[in-house]
Amino acid sequence: MSKILVTGGCGFIGSILVPKLQKIGYEVGVLDSLVYGNLDYYSDRSYDFFNVDIRDESAVKASLKGYSIVVHLAAFGSVINSIENPKQNFEVNTFGTLNLLNASINEGVEKLVFASTGGALIGNAIPPVNEFSIPRPISPYGASKLACEGYCCAFANSFQLPVTSLRFANVIGPNSWHKKGAVTAFYKSIIFDKPINIYGDGLATRDFLYVEDLCEGIISAIQASLKGFNVYHLSSGREVSIGELAKIACEVSGVSQQKIKYQKSRIGEVERNFADSHLAKNDLGFNPTSSLEDSMQLTWNWFKSYAKKNNQHQFTNL
Repeated sequence: MSKILVTGGCGFIGSILVPKLQKIGYEVGVLDSLVYGNLDYYSDRSYDFFNVDIRDESAVKASLKGYSIVVHLAAFGSVINSIENPKQNFEVNTFGTLNLLNASINEGVEKLVFASTGGALIGNAIPPVNEFSIPRPISPYGASKLACEGYCCAFANSFQLPVTSLRFANVIGPNSWHKKGAVTAFYKSIIFDKPINIYGDGLATRDFLYVEDLCEGIISAIQASLKGFNVYHLSSGREVSIGELAKIACEVSGVSQQKIKYQKSRIGEVERNFADSHLAKNDLGFNPTSSLEDSMQLTWNWFKSYAKKNNQHQFTNL
């Protein structure tokens, strides 16, 4: 089978994806700067590892030798951090992706799968959004992902490198302690017995997808015979308010009266966001099977175990 290099492979999604790829027979390499990634997420390190910053084109090029497929997960992934430091966001996401595309052409890569985003890229459009929604990002993070898609499309057409861009919903699951999304924030608040912070009135909505379902979608994109540049939304299609999400977090963790503090809305975050994934279902066979409640329970189980193992908690029921 083809050899696959996964950039950002020591992060949340990569650490779940790599073992799944190995299990079905792929030889996998992992490229990660370890700024956010963690080698400890792997119990079995049976892969080639490249400690490389995606912005270092020569090092990226050297890492690609012998690999025919690239899954590009490495990114500066926080909306709020991108507002605080838009230049760094551009350098890691856009410039880093351009480096990877150049290196892929030079090293004869045959296919690239790019991790994009739905809500941040499209902005405040009326949901459900789809592949034909007009992108109008409202954060530097969303703008960087849109720019990356532009370069991916250009390289697919100029250099005949097939690129599939997958626009992820909000992904939840194990190995996500370092992430900055709502689910991580809620579970850490419960674990450390602090109030849950909700930015805005709790009516803002998102679409949450379990990481195992997402990885099945990525694998389908790897295995699909697609030419040129293609875009797909990977989502659950279920719109959930942040207030409802906090309630589910409390229920699955066994907390009945966790205090909630409502904070001022944050600039750059969309109000409503969920996506229609019918095109991915039709073309890739994408079919997520995990309910939000089950996904939240499985994610909580991992957070509870991680906190107990690392002695990072005040919650008495760990």
